[in-house]
Amino acid sequence: MIKQTKSPWCKQTRCMSLAAANFKQTLLNTPPTKVSVLDNGMKVASEDTGAPTATVGLFIDTGSRYESDSNNGVANFLEHMVFKGTGTRSQAALEASVASMGAHVNASTGREQTMFSVKSHSGDLGSSVEILGDIIANNTFGEAELEREKGVILREMQETEMDLKAVTMDHLHSVAYQGTPLARTVVGPSKNVKSMGLADLANYKGANFQAARMVLAGSGGVDHADLVALAEKHFGALGGLPSGDVPIDLNCRFTGSDVRVRDDDMPLAHVAIAVEGAGWSHPDNIPLKLASAVCGSWDKSMGGGKCSSAPLAKYCATKNFCNSFESFNISYKDTGLWGMYFVTDKVNQEPMIYNIQHEWMRLCTSITDFELSRAKAQLKTSILLGLDGTTPAATNIGEQMLSYGRRISQDELIAKIDAVDAALIQDTCYKYIYDRCIAIGAIGPIENLPDYNRIRAGMYWLRL
Repeated sequence: MIKQTKSPWCKQTRCMSLAAANFKQTLLNTPPTKVSVLDNGMKVASEDTGAPTATVGLFIDTGSRYESDSNNGVANFLEHMVFKGTGTRSQAALEASVASMGAHVNASTGREQTMFSVKSHSGDLGSSVEILGDIIANNTFGEAELEREKGVILREMQETEMDLKAVTMDHLHSVAYQGTPLARTVVGPSKNVKSMGLADLANYKGANFQAARMVLAGSGGVDHADLVALAEKHFGALGGLPSGDVPIDLNCRFTGSDVRVRDDDMPLAHVAIAVEGAGWSHPDNIPLKLASAVCGSWDKSMGGGKCSSAPLAKYCATKNFCNSFESFNISYKDTGLWGMYFVTDKVNQEPMIYNIQHEWMRLCTSITDFELSRAKAQLKTSILLGLDGTTPAATNIGEQMLSYGRRISQDELIAKIDAVDAALIQDTCYKYIYDRCIAIGAIGPIENLPDYNRIRAGMYWLRL
């Protein structure tokens, strides 16, 4: 009698099939996103997961992109000030209301979006929405609070200077979008913070906090009909542009250039190099995300890398060319930045640049199906992990409603990822990377960083 044994390949195939089945089942169990629009143009979007907690967030289509040179930083300043009291509550009473629910309040300001959110027990959803409505519609600005907050923001700016990645990325934006609103930082220059007045806050809020530019997003134990009723009650009186159109002052064109801040006292160099990418809703955005996933990321402190399927990570781990690197794909409404951020010593800057560009050129000419399959799996996993919890899910709803005008279902997003093949990746990378101008932001001991023209010349391969 001959005994048959199954090969390891069969077991691996069975496990992969089982994982795919579980992944599809996860997508089927995802609750639908319901969307309503109030009479004033405000959108309400939610998904009811039946969780015992609920996160509700107010997302506003505004940020530092809608500022001028004279008031740059006002959006971030306003984010700080809305929690300093309202017409119905003092700051102490507002904090007591939040504490009595055991809730968590969060806020953030970006270049194109501003967010305020409250996470609480699902039974306190009404109180959470009421707090959001109060701080937006009834907030009061006092001179004493204004001056006190200036000191807080200036101290935060000093702390931000210690985040070298954030500083490097701000430098990258400053040269990639010269002369346009996206070149400005979110916090603005310190001179603007010091001169900020109550009129600046009121004027910015009146011009940008329009109902038609807002989305109230909820996730967790959230009944959509209840959320719509609460939105009508607490935000129904807000005015707004009837069409919901958001003016963009200037076309944020991309400019190939570099900025280098040399500081030989720093132990390591921080460098970001990028080409112009695609906007949120552009069809090339998904292929660019996958191309970024193919490049991957690596950190020497985490170990590994020598056995990585990402060629750049394997090479850096073997040759010790950098401490870490991270590919990125940053999207805005009409443009984006696609590139690489890395940290290295003053000796290995040139070989690191060479190997990054070698990897980019390879994406344009010879990406393999195996690499793309790995990148797809990583991107899908990161999407699902990014939705793990009511707060990430509510954030995803709000951001997508502002960026795309709708919530893209996980099924649709996964289908778009699966539809990309190696040929499309090569065509897209050839379009955005091959022989394209680059923007570079670098700080630290960067004496050995190659000249801009030399780096620009590495953006293509000579062909016979």
